[in-house]
Amino acid sequence: MEVAILVISFIILLGLGVPIAWSIGLSSIFTMLVSIPAIPAFTTVAHRMASGLDSFSLLTIPFFILAGQIMNRGGIARRLIAFARTLVGSLPGGLAHVNIVAAMMFGAIAGSAVAAASAIGSFMTDEMEKEGFSKEFAAAVNITSSTTGLVIPPSNVLIVYSLASGGVSIAALFLAGYVPGILTGLFLMIMATIWAKRNGHKVGKRSTFKEVWTTFWSAFPSLLLLVVIIGGIVAGIFTATEASAVAVLYCLLLTYVYKELKLSELPNVLLGSVGTTAIVMLLIGTSMSMSWIMAYENIPQNITEILLSFSDSKIVVLLIINLILLFVGVFMDMTPAVLIFTPIFLPVVTALGMDLTHFGIIMVLNLTIGLCTPPVGSVLFVGVGIAGTTIQKVIKPLMPLFLAMLVALMLITYIPELSLWLPRIFGL
Repeated sequence: MEVAILVISFIILLGLGVPIAWSIGLSSIFTMLVSIPAIPAFTTVAHRMASGLDSFSLLTIPFFILAGQIMNRGGIARRLIAFARTLVGSLPGGLAHVNIVAAMMFGAIAGSAVAAASAIGSFMTDEMEKEGFSKEFAAAVNITSSTTGLVIPPSNVLIVYSLASGGVSIAALFLAGYVPGILTGLFLMIMATIWAKRNGHKVGKRSTFKEVWTTFWSAFPSLLLLVVIIGGIVAGIFTATEASAVAVLYCLLLTYVYKELKLSELPNVLLGSVGTTAIVMLLIGTSMSMSWIMAYENIPQNITEILLSFSDSKIVVLLIINLILLFVGVFMDMTPAVLIFTPIFLPVVTALGMDLTHFGIIMVLNLTIGLCTPPVGSVLFVGVGIAGTTIQKVIKPLMPLFLAMLVALMLITYIPELSLWLPRIFGL
């Protein structure tokens, strides 16, 4: 009875256009009202929201959000695009590859797919059109490649998964994200090459060593952030939370060096990061209350029994989980999806003897695909808006790129070493 109320009320609220954080919180309250009086129900949900946010590791999120906001305004995108152009601009469909590589680098540094789609897309869409690419294909490349930065560390979503899973090592998750994120980008580049050759796009000019070195040196201070953050965490110099604060200080220093962010603009940057942080924290709080209710109703255990009753084969069960997550990602944003479905699927993958770090990478990579799909794909809407086109026109060039992302997802799902070999090298 309670399970049906939770699911049905949540779906109805979403269908009515209620923001997802409020939909999660209200459906949790409705479910509690069935079994206990109003005052204890409201108190329980409020308590679970507060306790869900009472985590030191969550301090990482506002710091990384602020670092991303500073970087988005600091002239970093232009330098990364110039460096990417010298690296891959001479490949067939060169500017498509430049878009992908630049979005991967910027997304990883800023930790935001939306920021990457906005910053890189605003530069690359016009440039690709000048080279004969359609604006729809330019938008499709920008949209899909921007999501790779959510797997390549530092990543706020991986931190959220660490919280939802009960403490999987953030350092291990960060290291585990490198190969899957880069592999996904490579598959997107392969698909872009096929598209370019079929449509007769010319090959770009090969850059000289001097040009590569000059653009690399210009982008080096930005790229160094990844070394500082991940290197510091792995070496034990600071924790992930402390690393996020270091990232903010480094980004402020970087903007001083680049001189592209005025002091008068800093208050707006701070306000923007506060607004984003408030939304994320509300999602986390309400999602944690829903997760507690589901645990109280034994939903994870029941789903484990159902899935394992279909088959005890890891291949089959993981395929089912991936299909469910792909469906969920179409209708739900990443943060609440990770918080709600991690406790549901964790008993299943644990029963299968699966490494929880590997599963975290699968879940995050899977849900990034949902950011590129209607009706709630935030990166899709940003990419389409920047390109000045429509979702209907972008769908066709998106399909082969979706296929590339799905192939990467399947490889990462069924070849655990792609995710785990790097953490194991560092003993994590």
